Amino acid sequence: MSGSRVILDSNVLVSAFTSSEGASRQVLRRVLNGLAEALISVPLFSEYEAIISRPETQRRCPLTAAEQIRLFDAFLSRTQLIEVYYRWRPNLPDEGDNHVLELAVAAGDAPLLPTIGLTFVAANCDFHRLSYSRRRLG
Repeated sequence: MSGSRVILDSNVLVSAFTSSEGASRQVLRRVLNGLAEALISVPLFSEYEAIISRPETQRRCPLTAAEQIRLFDAFLSRTQLIEVYYRWRPNLPDEGDNHVLELAVAAGDAPLLPTIGLTFVAANCDFHRLSYSRRRLG
């Protein structure tokens, strides 16, 4: 596996599931092909699972329900679980994103790939080893 490690905001994963084109799908393909490693935490896994199982997400996905489950399982098989031992609680504009930032801090060297709003930038989070993509995906 390449040294490329990334943290996918749930919006990136949903975009990859619901569109056959775009940067989000390319990132998912890179993870599935072992060219990048997605990092997750228990809270991020729970968020992924909840969002992927929403009826509106499933309706937008061109895959059947069984194919969606297989794709999600394949994605999870290519992830690395990161233990988050310290809660930073940076109070981002979207409180639900705090756990994603905590994962990024715990991982140390993996860029965040958010799609909408870049709330991490807006909150002026100043972690010297934290990076994120300014490029809009999907």
